[in-house]
Amino acid sequence: MPHDEHERTFAFAEIALGQIRALGQPVSPRNFEIWYNYATGYNTALNQSINETLAKKRALSEADLDQIYETYISSTRAGARMDSVGERVLDEIKQVLDMVTAAAGSATTYSESLSDASQKLEHAKDGETFRAVVSVLVQGAKEMELSNKKLEARLSASREEIHQLQKNLETVRSESLTDPLTTLSNRKFFDAALAKNIAEAQEKNEPFSLLMADIDHFKSFNDHYGHQTGDQVLRLVALSVKQNVKGRDIAARYGGEEFVVALPNTALRSALTVADHIRRAVMTKELMRRSSGERLGRVTISIGTAVLRPGDTPALLIERADRCLYAAKRHGRNRVICETDPEAESLPAPMRVA
Repeated sequence: MPHDEHERTFAFAEIALGQIRALGQPVSPRNFEIWYNYATGYNTALNQSINETLAKKRALSEADLDQIYETYISSTRAGARMDSVGERVLDEIKQVLDMVTAAAGSATTYSESLSDASQKLEHAKDGETFRAVVSVLVQGAKEMELSNKKLEARLSASREEIHQLQKNLETVRSESLTDPLTTLSNRKFFDAALAKNIAEAQEKNEPFSLLMADIDHFKSFNDHYGHQTGDQVLRLVALSVKQNVKGRDIAARYGGEEFVVALPNTALRSALTVADHIRRAVMTKELMRRSSGERLGRVTISIGTAVLRPGDTPALLIERADRCLYAAKRHGRNRVICETDPEAESLPAPMRVA
């Protein structure tokens, strides 16, 4: 490694460790990788996400770090895994084509052998010559049969191999678009799906609603009971979301303790019903520490609801839902607020309240 490059990597490492120290985070391989990527500045989406989260919360929770790692680092590794599977598929196809080419050559040789034997049979004047020609034909037929069996076996094995590789590829693709902790869709998938669904709603002139939910007092709960219990809370909320969406609805973990639900062909009134069902489902579940059986109480969520307007972009719709979520936080938490509610009027840009 050139001296300049060596010095540069050490400088990035020092910046990464400085960031970890300043934010009071554990020096884990995951955290170091996040901040090393941040220091290099090569992953602009990662840097933007970190900067936005710090601007809103002035800190990064374990849930935030999990989400950033899965979205901006693990996803790139999934891409490399997909490339690897793709290369194996191409290699398998090449081997099959090589064997087919060889079989085609054998077929041509056999055809020429048949033609030659036919000419010899026409001029055969004794039984000995006739038997020799027939013997050659029989041997050629056996060789051709063996070649065909080998090709058939190879094609069957390749078909099975390619089928398995396709399943592996689908698994990798699914993993790259799924949040591993909650098994909901991740932000990468949601952003693409939201843009597509908004375009379809505008084209068909159908209603479309968006819910943004945030766990109340999650940071203090996480700090008090520990990250494992915090993960349990995230899974509990995700389960409540899953139980109340259906059909074309799209639910995702949007970042940290924040969740989103897109509701195609759903007007505001119906969206509010879905939101309140989710809120109530979360509120009715009681947390328990698995190791000791200790009851930890109940968790609540706040939800903001917005409906698609003519000319809306995904960013505008998300911003309005975010403002409603902010209003729900400001006005007592554990509630659903939509754009038409008085509490949502004339709100400033959201500054997160836990």
